[in-house]
Amino acid sequence: MSHAGKIVVVTGSGKGIGRCIAGTYAAEGAKVILAEKDILSGKSTERLIASDGGQAIFKETDVSKPEDILKLFAFINSKYKGADILINNTGISIWKSPLDLSVNEWDTVINTNLRSTFLCSREVAKLMKKKGGGSIVNISSTRAFMSEPDSEAYAATKGGILALTHAMAASFAKDNIRVNCISPGWIETGDYEKLSDKDHKQHFSGRVGKPGDIAKACLYLTDEGNSFVNGTNIIIDGGMTRKMIYL
Repeated sequence: MSHAGKIVVVTGSGKGIGRCIAGTYAAEGAKVILAEKDILSGKSTERLIASDGGQAIFKETDVSKPEDILKLFAFINSKYKGADILINNTGISIWKSPLDLSVNEWDTVINTNLRSTFLCSREVAKLMKKKGGGSIVNISSTRAFMSEPDSEAYAATKGGILALTHAMAASFAKDNIRVNCISPGWIETGDYEKLSDKDHKQHFSGRVGKPGDIAKACLYLTDEGNSFVNGTNIIIDGGMTRKMIYL
């Protein structure tokens, strides 16, 4: 297991894609830090990983607050003297007309999704540098390339994460820290069995995505054997953004 013993930080790991990513690394033998602001879901993920024989520690963290981010990485430095992998997964959205979206709502989405990606990456890079390198994966979205109405704040953050990825890959290269990005399409985190045949047929792959599809891509990007993959974005959407759909 190439990730055995690695110190892995996953933000937004209380449920959905983040929980799956955290569990996947733990199953590989990594020591996972669960950075999640919701105490109930964070502790639930911690217990789930422990019941499967993995190692995980929940740290209550609201990544929209810079002080919480500093506390998180101070704890990691104190306990592990460094970190190997960061998955910037946290993301929220507010679906509201741009005519009605308040400045505070805009800032909340920007600070939670985009600013946190920068701040978490900067803090983890300080720790990775001491260990001789590491790997960061940012979770963007296919909504960085395509949109529905009333999604301006979310789309702005996901597009920003794409640009931030290659910028940080350039800045951190001298410290042997790779930075890559994943843009998921439709990843169902609810009841998969309730999806319709029409839902699945919107994809070349013939199915809607699952959190495990993203977790496996994280393993690939953070594997030390894949060191030539750097500053890139991988779209994982079953071909949905390439499929012509006539209504």
